[in-house]
Amino acid sequence: MKNMKALLQLLLLFASMNVAAQDLAKNYKDTGNGNPISASVFCADPTALVYDGRIYVYGSNDHQQYIANGKTGDNNYGAIKSIVVFSSDDMVNWTFHGTIDVGKICSSWGWRFANSWAPSVTWRQTADGTPEFFLYFSNSGGGVGVLKASSPTGPWTSPLSRPLIDGDSPGVKPCTWAFDPGVVIDQNGTGWLTFGGGDPNAQGNTLLPGNCRIVKLKERMTALDGAAVSLPAPYHFEASELNFFYGKYVYTYCTSWASRDDWNQYEKRGNQPSPSTCSMCYMVSDDPLNPDSWQYKGEYVANPGSFGFGWGNNHTHLEKFNGRYYVFYHSMVLEQDMNSSGGFRSIGVDEVSVSESTQQIGKLTMTKTGTNPIKYMNPYQWQQAETMSTSGGVEYEDYTNIKKASSSNLGNDASENLQVSMNAGDWTTIRKVDFGNVGAKSFTLRARGSGTLEIRLGRRGAKPVARLEFSSADFEDHTISLDAEKVKDVRQVYFVFTEAEGVQFDAWKFEENTTVGINAIENGTQTTIRKYDLSGRLVPTDASHQGIIIEQYVDEQGVKHQRKRVSN
Repeated sequence: MKNMKALLQLLLLFASMNVAAQDLAKNYKDTGNGNPISASVFCADPTALVYDGRIYVYGSNDHQQYIANGKTGDNNYGAIKSIVVFSSDDMVNWTFHGTIDVGKICSSWGWRFANSWAPSVTWRQTADGTPEFFLYFSNSGGGVGVLKASSPTGPWTSPLSRPLIDGDSPGVKPCTWAFDPGVVIDQNGTGWLTFGGGDPNAQGNTLLPGNCRIVKLKERMTALDGAAVSLPAPYHFEASELNFFYGKYVYTYCTSWASRDDWNQYEKRGNQPSPSTCSMCYMVSDDPLNPDSWQYKGEYVANPGSFGFGWGNNHTHLEKFNGRYYVFYHSMVLEQDMNSSGGFRSIGVDEVSVSESTQQIGKLTMTKTGTNPIKYMNPYQWQQAETMSTSGGVEYEDYTNIKKASSSNLGNDASENLQVSMNAGDWTTIRKVDFGNVGAKSFTLRARGSGTLEIRLGRRGAKPVARLEFSSADFEDHTISLDAEKVKDVRQVYFVFTEAEGVQFDAWKFEENTTVGINAIENGTQTTIRKYDLSGRLVPTDASHQGIIIEQYVDEQGVKHQRKRVSN
């Protein structure tokens, strides 16, 4: 009888665990995978830059079209008038910074502004050390616009009252589409811009469509320095990007769907096979305005459909970060996992081999696994709630206000202080969080609203190591103690909101467990002494305090010291 009772209790426990798991919001990106970089924002046409130890990724905001469509229908790109911004310092957890509201920034253009697609970004330092960031974007298919900022997240401004490039710019005609910019600054500090696309122009054919252009930029980066020149890229269709290394300009682009029957007519093919349809190829030159100097190097990324990620045109960007090269691209993998359709794309990234000295790019394989972490996350400093590997049910507050293509409350910069709107059953996860070997003794949640947060480690359905109930009308810090023995080493952390009413999740932080050993009292004449408790609060000199305190003082040589002691 006792065994039967124990069995029933065990079955009830498993049932309750299953119910709890089923109540959690569904994830469309596996918790162990790195791709796509966002499980909740559709985005495409990636570009990237590295600044101050982080890699920043920008892309077309497909999610704006998704919202404008009421989350149904096809992506026709017409409502996309903003650009998404993500960043990472570990390549597995990505911070969403919001969107750049290009439509608002370029409102002074009037009818000349249409859309903001396919950005390309770069930055430099001025003579006095001031950083300058330049972002070029496709103004629909008819031209290229440019924005400028002093930080990678803005605020961004339009230095011009019209597009930088349109159909009447010198050297553009008869290019079919004057869009999809690709920018680079070379070793001499000179800026270069590629652009163009579409079907073969009046002077071209399927092999050499004649719809690709490169132009030199003036020193201020917001004006053309001469006429654009045709770049002879075989089967060129769209998706320009530029890199520069080892004295060479490296141009990447997406090929067309045309047949390859005329490949043998291409005199510069060398021993390269014909590229597969709608694949990513590249060319190299050391004299970019000389069309004859460009050498075709072949295909380096096949169409996403070749990897089971959905057929369609692609757009890639090659970026070096922490000594490794990565290719950013887009695919329909997230949409597929949602059992949906419509052409809403997602950005992914995988590592690729590159020989800088020979300008050789290895063949890339698109994966759901994605990249390996280049560092572990520090949980003992404030982390934004918008930083995550994947999630379930997550919506960013600003996105709820993109109701129409013509309106947005996002301002003209990538917001640094978004909050994540959480409902009951919603969750986020962070990979490779390093608690060290002493563990965490407390956790602080910064949020508003009312709810219950569970911290789970290793698995989304794991038993919680802590449960925090909170309620506040404004953003406040809510702290709970932890068993440090249960929160240590390198773990995957899940923040699960089992109850939530009006919850906006802003930030979080753990506090490291402190050792109880007492440091030896140091010698030396002491001047002003300040006393702190172990939580860092100043202890007034006339106040009594029992237990361990931290004393800080300056000796007679002006050297700062710190020690622990027991106060009675």
